[in-house]
Amino acid sequence: MERLVPLTKILMTLAVSVWAIFLRDWMSLMALVVVELVALLLTGLLWKQYKAVFALVVFAVFLGIIQYLGSGDVVSAVVSGLRMLAMTLVFIALLATTKLQDLTAALVTQCKIPYAYAFMFTAALRFVPDFLGESKAVQEAQSCRGLSLEGNIFKRIKSYGSVIQPLLLKSLGRSETMALSLELRGFGSKTHSFAASVGLKLLDYIVIVALVVVTLILFGVL
Repeated sequence: MERLVPLTKILMTLAVSVWAIFLRDWMSLMALVVVELVALLLTGLLWKQYKAVFALVVFAVFLGIIQYLGSGDVVSAVVSGLRMLAMTLVFIALLATTKLQDLTAALVTQCKIPYAYAFMFTAALRFVPDFLGESKAVQEAQSCRGLSLEGNIFKRIKSYGSVIQPLLLKSLGRSETMALSLELRGFGSKTHSFAASVGLKLLDYIVIVALVVVTLILFGVL
């Protein structure tokens, strides 16, 4: 995966998402999920990102349960959970093997997305780990002050209010600092240059052709 340029990974993510949306039976979706897990295993990402994979599996089960409670159809619940899992697992490969500056360069130069939107997207991804780290730090600080995050769900929701407030204040401070930094660096200029090389190579063309062929086969064109 590291040998592929960001554009190829973006197209792969879009292709897999389209496959997951249009596949209707649970067996096809299960096969797609298995293929993704095998690909993550072969590239070594399954063990490196096992927490993210486990969280997605848990969320897929939760989504399936919600679907079952709403419709009462087991097959529909399984399809919903598998579809969500298939659409999100591929993002792990994209984000775990792509530098954010390379992703920004590909979105702007090859996908022709305005720089401001591409920057906002990658900046949001960049600050997710920091946000989670700050959340953990705030929880630990509040626990040292005697805050208990245990009990029934209502007590926990009330207790988390003491965590969310300082977390939001820190996030607003970070946003203001980032805005000032971008302004001082001339953010908003119409010309942009990138040090990253994101041009397609032979392997990328092979993968793109394979994605097109598989898509055509799935839609019954071939």
